[in-house]
Amino acid sequence: MDIASLGASINMVWLLVTGFLVMFMQAGFALVEVGMTRIKNANHTMLMNMMIYGIGILGFFLVGFGLMFGGVGALPTLGVDGSVLSREFTVNLFGKSFGLFGLTGFALSGITSMGVIGFFLFQLVFMDTTATIPTGAMAERWKWLAFVIYGFFVSAILYPLYGNWVWGGGWLSQLGANFGWGHGLVDFAGSSVVHMVGGVCAMAGALVIGARVGKFRKDGTPVAIPGHNIPMAILGTFILAFGWFGFNPGSTLAGTDPRIALIAVNTLLASAAGTFVAMLYIWRQQGRPDPGMCANGMLAGLVAITAPCAFVSPLSALVIGAIAGLLVCWSVWFIEWKMKIDDPVGAISVHGVNGFWGILSLGIFADGTYGDGLNGVTGMVTGLLHGDPRQFLAQLIGGLICFAFVFGLSFIFFKAQDLIMGIRVSPEEEVLGLDRAEMTSVAYPRDIM
Repeated sequence: MDIASLGASINMVWLLVTGFLVMFMQAGFALVEVGMTRIKNANHTMLMNMMIYGIGILGFFLVGFGLMFGGVGALPTLGVDGSVLSREFTVNLFGKSFGLFGLTGFALSGITSMGVIGFFLFQLVFMDTTATIPTGAMAERWKWLAFVIYGFFVSAILYPLYGNWVWGGGWLSQLGANFGWGHGLVDFAGSSVVHMVGGVCAMAGALVIGARVGKFRKDGTPVAIPGHNIPMAILGTFILAFGWFGFNPGSTLAGTDPRIALIAVNTLLASAAGTFVAMLYIWRQQGRPDPGMCANGMLAGLVAITAPCAFVSPLSALVIGAIAGLLVCWSVWFIEWKMKIDDPVGAISVHGVNGFWGILSLGIFADGTYGDGLNGVTGMVTGLLHGDPRQFLAQLIGGLICFAFVFGLSFIFFKAQDLIMGIRVSPEEEVLGLDRAEMTSVAYPRDIM
């Protein structure tokens, strides 16, 4: 075996192992969401987290992967040349080419490259993270059939389209090559592609489905609806933090890249700063720490570092995570008290708000030590504090486009779905509990409690 083949083999093993770690994050999401919601809906919430996996795999395999990566070109670390995933639908404006979606790779038809097949698995589990985020924000009142249809929408259409623009060679990644705005939108492991897409979609869905019965008084004051098992949610948070070591370092697509060590350390530091600052803030505000907000602080730090993890120093990672810990506390309060949106698990704040902060933080803190040639641009990725405001501009534009596109398309989808078939159970079914109303069994039968 020659050196190039050996390197590709090592990278393939790295890709698959880190992909397996990301897949296990689904268990973490399930425990967080079930723990932070009520006992009468535990089976329903857990099954949404299980079935979004199955539904998402089908949607992404049949349609989503092709739309997202059908024109990505070569994957050199995996030994894939540019002839396999080579067809991108483009439009020409201002004398520039703008990629919109891929045109090959649907159902992996005709794909014989093991590099592409391994890459499919890795990207599939990233999609599943996005798809499961709205299940927390819309929990305890989502009609099962409406959820199933949503699963195909997010995995086959919503996530792949925006993902193509950033990771599939599409137009946001080419803002640098086309207009000189840094390296275009850079999102190393998915603060925007994965988390912001999921958080913004969750916001649109929560707006359309409305608040849970009893969440707001007549004067608009929110009423606390405690989750039934916060220790379960904290266990889920640790599982997610563990899986993040696949999420971020795995996005090198290369076990032969020594940068994976820095990426892992930055991921760890941001999560620690996020949970610590969230603890301090709530402790100061309420006189004692709040376990649920500490969990969300850790997740917020992880979401925020996901985009810049390869491009910033450990000290910058601490700062990014600390700011995320504050942002999640502020935004949970603002979304509930000012916007009157009912989000049982804080998904909009953790993933949407801090996904946006994550890509902005890259444009601020990237230190010019990594990323030469990324998105076809010569030179290292450099942020505002290190002398390149153009990268921050690309990050800001990418975040605004993400919000506008994802919120607009998601709101239209949920609104149309609600008008056609209804997306919410009846008030009587909601009060009874979705385990009894929509499932064949409850999570905690009374005869064994």
